[in-house]
Amino acid sequence: MAVNAYLNFEGNTREAIEFYVKAFELEMPEITTFGDAPQSPEYPLPEEAKNLVMHSSLNICGSNVMFSDTFPGMPFTVGNNINLAVVINNLDNLRKYFNNLQDGGTVTMELQETFWSKSFGQLTDKFGINWMFSHESE
Repeated sequence: MAVNAYLNFEGNTREAIEFYVKAFELEMPEITTFGDAPQSPEYPLPEEAKNLVMHSSLNICGSNVMFSDTFPGMPFTVGNNINLAVVINNLDNLRKYFNNLQDGGTVTMELQETFWSKSFGQLTDKFGINWMFSHESE
């Protein structure tokens, strides 16, 4: 099981990734934009979101650090723009840990299948810590 830092930015994720690539002497990673994701006709993607970074990841000194722009209209506060991401391949444990952490907290996205994960969800625990859970196949 891995717990990764997930950093959110307000439209300048590419700039941040380029900075960290240079600072840690890394190769430029793959970057997925919101426009690259499968689109739903029920939820048209705003034009201003298409080139924003939906996801990218760097391995910095042995730890995975993930990156994303906040979606237009979503709240963004410098200092609170970090999540802890639990990425595991055991679906039963993922559900158990998610359910345990939501006690006294607030679920912002119920566990559900997405195009990148069999089960993904987000919550803020009772201490104000933001968590993301993602099932990763072996």
